[in-house]
Amino acid sequence: MTNSHHGVVAAQYGQRADAYVTSAVHASGADLDQIEDTLRGRNAGRVLDLGCGGGHVAYRAAPHAAEVVAVDVTAPMLEAVARTAAERGLTNITTTQAPAERLPFADGHFDVVLSRFSAHHWLNAEAGLREARRVLAPGGRAVFVDIVSPGHPLLDTHLQAVELLRDTSHVRNYSAAEWMAALSRAGFAVTGLTPRRLRMEFAVWTARTSTPDLRAQAIRALQDLASDEVRRHFDILEDGSFLLDSLTIEAEAC
Repeated sequence: MTNSHHGVVAAQYGQRADAYVTSAVHASGADLDQIEDTLRGRNAGRVLDLGCGGGHVAYRAAPHAAEVVAVDVTAPMLEAVARTAAERGLTNITTTQAPAERLPFADGHFDVVLSRFSAHHWLNAEAGLREARRVLAPGGRAVFVDIVSPGHPLLDTHLQAVELLRDTSHVRNYSAAEWMAALSRAGFAVTGLTPRRLRMEFAVWTARTSTPDLRAQAIRALQDLASDEVRRHFDILEDGSFLLDSLTIEAEAC
């Protein structure tokens, strides 16, 4: 694997695939429930789980679709998803290795596109959203979930710094305004926005990505030196645990 960005992502997550399949933070949550509620009763044909990670969206989608395709750049992650799907009897889940920016599917191939906690890793988020729209049938539904930037430069700088120190495959957490504009340019009409706040337990958060001690210490140093405004917004606790802003975006193909 080269040292391209996609190579960095694959190297970062390939050796941690099983941890993401079993991660309680990724396997549950109100946002995941909302995704399943969006699918329930729709009898979707083909569903794309874009940037599937541990496959938790695919597992929830499978009972409500004829076919679910889980896509990721990390081969070991896809192997873990395929193995877990087989163990759970979810025979309609298949996997495909590809970056979000170059999907190997025909125009309009999917009825629903889902993506959860993935876009902040994409090399080119705009290109990924354009691809998501291209492979979605006219009138098809999409749900995107991700951690979002609070928008204010002070808060944004802190967020991006701690995210990159924790995980070198991080590209950017976009603000709600940036998401809305990018989706519009890609050909989506946003139909719903659901903001949430997620508590990150510092020790668990850094262990999940095997963040080296030196970088974890750097994050704690940034937190200790943070202004009152930063500490209040992220609700930074004594042990380093803090709150992140997330956003669930429901959209339709224009």
